[in-house]
This record gives sequence, C-alpha cells and structure tokens, in this order.
Amino acid sequence: MGFYDEPDYQDQSKKRFSSPPIWVTFVSAIIGGLVVLFLSPFLMEKGIIPTPTDQKEELFDQKTTSYQVNSKITQSVNNVGPAVVSVINLKTSGDFFSNEQVQQGTGSGIIFRKANGKALIVTNNHVIEGGSSFRVNISTDDGKHHEVNAKLLGSDEYTDLAVLEIDDQYVSKVAEFGDSDTLKAGEPAIAIGNPLGLGRSITVGVISSPKRTIDVGGNMATDVIQTDAAINPGNSGGALANIAGQVIGINTLKISEYGVEGLGFAIPANEARPIIESLVKNGKVDRPYLGTSLVDLDQLPVYVLQDLQLPNSVREGVALAEVVKNSPAGQAGLQPRDVIVAIDDQKISNSSELRKYLYTKTEIGQKVTVTYYRSGQKKMADVILGEAPKTFQR
Repeated sequence: MGFYDEPDYQDQSKKRFSSPPIWVTFVSAIIGGLVVLFLSPFLMEKGIIPTPTDQKEELFDQKTTSYQVNSKITQSVNNVGPAVVSVINLKTSGDFFSNEQVQQGTGSGIIFRKANGKALIVTNNHVIEGGSSFRVNISTDDGKHHEVNAKLLGSDEYTDLAVLEIDDQYVSKVAEFGDSDTLKAGEPAIAIGNPLGLGRSITVGVISSPKRTIDVGGNMATDVIQTDAAINPGNSGGALANIAGQVIGINTLKISEYGVEGLGFAIPANEARPIIESLVKNGKVDRPYLGTSLVDLDQLPVYVLQDLQLPNSVREGVALAEVVKNSPAGQAGLQPRDVIVAIDDQKISNSSELRKYLYTKTEIGQKVTVTYYRSGQKKMADVILGEAPKTFQR
C-alpha cells in the first residue's frame, strides 16, 4: 500500500485565456461614472433611487396635532376666574423716618358688583384684619396685572366677611352667585384663589358636605360648605364655584392637622348674601340681642346642675349667668340661673345654636317666645329683641 499523487499534467486540448489590458478597465470606469452622473437626477425625480434626505433617520415625528380642550370645568373657570382678584393687606411700618406701608398678608376676593364707576369685592374679614390700607391686584384679558387702591366698606368678625370698593377701570367681569341650598354631596367643586400670593390658581374636588356646622371660637358656630378641593393660605376670600360657573361659596379656612387632608370650608353663598348687603349699606351687621351672658348646660359643675333642679329629661340647654338690666331679656322677666331650652319652638341645645338662631332667623324688633326652666318649672316669656351693641354679642 502506498500514497498516490495527482498526475501533474495539463489538458492541452483546452483553450488558454488571458486578462484584458489595463486601459480597457480604466476607460470602462470613466464611461460608467459619466452615465450615472447624467442619469441620477432623472432617476431620483422618478423615485427609482432615494434622495439623500429620504435616507436620514427621523428622531421625532414632525407632524403635530392641535386641539382645543373645552370641558365644563374650563368653562366654569373662564366664567368665574376673571372676577377673582388678589387682596393685599398693608399696615404702617412704624418706622419714625419712613412711615411707609408694608405688606402684612395677602388673600383673595370676588368682584360681585359693578356700577357708577365703582366695583365691590367680597373677601374674608381675617384677610383685611389689622390693615391700615388695602390694594387689589386685577388680572385683565390681555394678561396684564393692575394694582389699585381699595376702600374698606365694612367687615364682620362673626361671619368672617368683609367688603372692599375699588374703581372699576380694569374690571371686566362680575361673578354670578348661585344657590348654595341646592348643593349635593359629590358634585364638583372648583376653588379659585391666590394661594401663597402666587396669583390665580385652580383646584378641583367635590362637595364633601353641603352643610357642616363648625365652631369658630368664642362659643360660636356657623354653617359652612365642606370640600376636598385644596384651599391653602391665600385662597381665603376666593370663590368656590360649581360646574355652571357660579359662586356657591366663599373660601374661608382649612383644617390642617397632622394626618388630616381634604378638609376645606367655604361660607355658603345664600348665607353670605344678606351679610354682604348689610356691610355695603351700613358698614356693619346689625344683630338681634337678648342681653344675657350664656353658659352651656353641659359645662356646668354637677353641684350647680343639682341646684337648678332640672327634670331628668332636660339634658341640653343654655343657663343664664347674667341678665343685663333693662335689656330685652330683663324686661321680659328672665333672671340669672334660668335655663333656655327653646326659642319659637326651635330646640336650643347650646349657646352656639341660640346665637345662630337669633342671627339668622330673627330681626331687630321681632318678638320671640322663649321657653325656659326656673327652679325646675317650665315657663315661657315673650321677648322683643333689641339691637346688639358692639361690646355685647348676645
């Protein structure tokens, strides 16, 4: 066995080929280049070969779509927003040399009337409280801001309302007030104001409760609208609007405690109307007056309750700690230690309810029937209400 090699031979019968001359290759390349040069524009125009721009990779789609957002919320904001302004509270600096006016706080306000060259603005009493002068910042349709002087017409601490007056030169919109008595829990609520002095701002939520009674201090209570729309410092005095673009409340406060969110409150429009009218006409709110000093029954010591000799069925009411001489209550025969349980058949559980009934349901000069207990005996007396002096609130 051995290894075999291929025989080393060449078929002489086959024809031998050789490479073409170099000048032939060179001429062919030149002719081909000229053909491509002259034909390229025609081929690109016909789309047979791509143009250089067609070969670029686009990072973004250059086509954009424009559309108008027009919801009921935007319509409401467009209707109410121009009537909401910024209110600036100024006070004298106290500097002996300059005696200039310095800003001590800001809030919001709502333009609700325009007539005879003047415009009226409702805001919160606590927004203007302590101020010696006031300015209002109005935003006009052209996007400009105009700061004008404002005059305080009147204020009311109990309802936390105040009214300012300005020249109407830059006023283009007056807010429409809606019916706050028809509100329902769950319906949309839009808060418009000037939070933290930033300018007009919008927050949206719902009506959490159409009517909530809260304590406003000094054993006083008032009815408010509760909402989860964010109400922050500076929103005070701004508008709480419904989806129809009507003011249903005047933003007044927010409960801000650790772990508590979404508790904002507004003064109902229907409650604010008569107060606003009184402030415009009189600069104050004239309230009915009994002429008594009150103590809630549940605040009395046990030994005092025993001395009152109340029936076991009487667990709520208001005890009279003092009766002012010649006051409406004194003239009707009421005495200290009497316990009021009703006025005009309206049950009275505490002093807040008594004040609320007098301030919202009665008028100066009106006769009311007071139901009370004296030494365990149930009695009734007719009282003709007087006008409350500034130093006395009951």
